[in-house]
Amino acid sequence: MHIIQEEIGLPTFAVSPVKKGDDRHAVFTIAPLPPGYAMTLGNGLRRVLLSSLPGAAVTSVRIGGVQHEYTTLKGIRESILDIMLNLKLLQLRKHSKTPEVITLQAKGPSVITAADLNVTSDIEVLNPDLHLMTLEKGASIDMQITVEKGVGYASASERNKKQNEPGLIYIDAIFTPVVKVRFDVDAARVGQRTDLEKLTLDVQTSGSLSAEEAVQFASQLLQSYFGYFGSEKKVVEPEFIADFSRTAAQHVDDASHTPMKESYTPIEILNFSPRTLNALINAGVGSIEQLTKCTEATLSNFRGFGAKALDEVKRTLGDRALKLADDNLDV
Repeated sequence: MHIIQEEIGLPTFAVSPVKKGDDRHAVFTIAPLPPGYAMTLGNGLRRVLLSSLPGAAVTSVRIGGVQHEYTTLKGIRESILDIMLNLKLLQLRKHSKTPEVITLQAKGPSVITAADLNVTSDIEVLNPDLHLMTLEKGASIDMQITVEKGVGYASASERNKKQNEPGLIYIDAIFTPVVKVRFDVDAARVGQRTDLEKLTLDVQTSGSLSAEEAVQFASQLLQSYFGYFGSEKKVVEPEFIADFSRTAAQHVDDASHTPMKESYTPIEILNFSPRTLNALINAGVGSIEQLTKCTEATLSNFRGFGAKALDEVKRTLGDRALKLADDNLDV
């Protein structure tokens, strides 16, 4: 991470569902970040989310009595082009990568929706209420629909050039399960630093992947590319790469040497919960140096400071190789 993170602490990552019980739409917040990094991370994640996530889509269709898309069938209100456009809106979850064929046989009068499709156990229809066509009395339809799992966008014209089969109509396939992605960059503050940033990422999917799974996949994909250029065996300019273990060791070394002027590291960078942070500040503990001089007994006497707050303080200090003062020492 950036060397600034040693000063401001690790960024926190929070996930907030937009609607309770719905994992398809969530807002992700990452802060604090060094100047410029919110835009860098937000733009990279957005591009990967929109272009590189795997999903399922209809790639071709075969309809009894139809040789091409520029035609109509007697007793069906929609043209073949309209039916193809409706099939492009079909949202599916497919577990395997192998192409599969789902079927539709129906007679009128009836209104056909995605729920009428005959699917295998490998395929789930996520929007069963989607309108496909309307059959009048005496009309019938017999369709074979090919569903594939892929990434990005597949052009029907390109497939038609390579695999031209009579009676098989190819459909432009949009595989991405992500419906919407937007990100915002806001100002953030830690102690006296006011030039930091907060990244807010709004992600909505079709349901084949949850919003959290989509962000996780995008992060792992970016990490795999960056890891291809980097090597853990060789670190270039290591003093400018954040190393929290090095920072913790420096704090311990500084404490053993009693400097002329005591350093002051704002306690906010430890990212305590609001209740714990307020209890410490109200008691006059505003820096990490002051906190490490307190004993467990001292903290327990603070107003509003309970056992959970004490456990949080001990755990957070332990992550930085720090600890509270011993109870047998005078503070």
